[in-house]
Amino acid sequence: MSTDTARERLVVIGGDATGMSAASQARRLKGPDELEIVAFERGHFTSYSACGIPYWVGGQVAERDELIARTPEEHRARDIDLRTRTEVTEIDVVGRRVRSRELDGGAEVWTSYDKLVIATGARPVRPDLPGIDAPGVHGVQTLDDGQALLDTLRATEGRHAVVVGAGYIGVEMAEALIHRGYEVTVVNRGAEPMSTLDADMGRLVHEAMTGMGITMVDDAEVTKILTGDDGRARAVVTDDAEYPADVVVLGIGVRPETTLAQEAGLPLGAHGGLLTDRAMRVRGHENIWSGGDCVEVLDLVSGSERHIALGTHANKHGQVIGSNVGGGYATFPGVVGTAVSKVCDLEIARTGLREKDARRAGLQYVTVTIESTSRAGYYPGAALMTVKMLAERRTGRLLGVQIVGREGAAKRVDVAAVALTAGMTVEQMTALDLGYAPPFSPVWDPVLVAARKAVAAVRAG
Repeated sequence: MSTDTARERLVVIGGDATGMSAASQARRLKGPDELEIVAFERGHFTSYSACGIPYWVGGQVAERDELIARTPEEHRARDIDLRTRTEVTEIDVVGRRVRSRELDGGAEVWTSYDKLVIATGARPVRPDLPGIDAPGVHGVQTLDDGQALLDTLRATEGRHAVVVGAGYIGVEMAEALIHRGYEVTVVNRGAEPMSTLDADMGRLVHEAMTGMGITMVDDAEVTKILTGDDGRARAVVTDDAEYPADVVVLGIGVRPETTLAQEAGLPLGAHGGLLTDRAMRVRGHENIWSGGDCVEVLDLVSGSERHIALGTHANKHGQVIGSNVGGGYATFPGVVGTAVSKVCDLEIARTGLREKDARRAGLQYVTVTIESTSRAGYYPGAALMTVKMLAERRTGRLLGVQIVGREGAAKRVDVAAVALTAGMTVEQMTALDLGYAPPFSPVWDPVLVAARKAVAAVRAG
């Protein structure tokens, strides 16, 4: 605990979205005379957009610092003792203290706390394969990772790139490398890219990526990365083929970074994330909070806990934690699983449950798929989009929506996200009073066209 009896000490582990949002919100509510805040961050940067890294690598964002919302110096100016390049190596729950180590100097110290925030984020999946640690093989999780990849791209004479994995990061990095003038191959262990979609919608993404000149290799498992005489990556090998690679980007996904929490005996869920209550307090521990990519959250549609690594949730968690730590009150009710992405001009969106999610939850459902346009068909620039909708059999409760299309497609998923949060049926959705004008939508918005078709499927079932 703090040795200053006049004030409490808040210790924050992690200096990105959740950690520094929590610290900043707590500081707004309590001044330095009431609350001392010490934050540890093992990297060089704080409060940055990891989601923007592919666009920085691809050149759409010109400078790294454009992705930084608040620098360490700005946090320190707000009376937050922020210690960068310092890694927390142990949490002593009983003694209410954390051990930290300076990465550059090696010095280790214990720091006591009255309240603790664990915001350790997620770690990229990095399979144990021959050659995985060779120069030229890159993960993309932090700004330091992005800088290292850019340095490799600028120094590499060859023009072949292989992306391992076809989730959000894999797809976005494939686009970034196309913009950099590389010949891009994506190796994906799934049947289609974007496993967050059902396979029939993933097929649309596959076709679009192939049309953009990206070589798609699905149902393939990487077995090793070959290196040249200089020790650098030169090819990615699967069970039945070899793909030349002057640079390799890993986009296989992430897992909650909960090593410290597990060693401290804190409760973890089925997906490896910390379990919290609605106030984002770690279950069973009155003085410890956690949020962001290292926690599991309630899925409002299925009723189960799930792990979703998104900056939107992380920032909200930080606000909730900071309010509660600072003497206020806030809760985080849960999520419906909304996400959007793009590859070149193709927009990809989803919210709610996929078919396999619904089956896993024991739900009976109907599905419908429609094609429509982003604007009135006669208005210039109208682009095709495909909308897939899941509804619960008999009740008609909306369960999920997936959208793949061109300009104007992705953000339509927000209508479905609101409907899911409100627990609406597809029949109720058909009466939604959405905005209409020919430059923005057909008379019947594509989401409502899908809802009308879903109503018919529910009645028929």
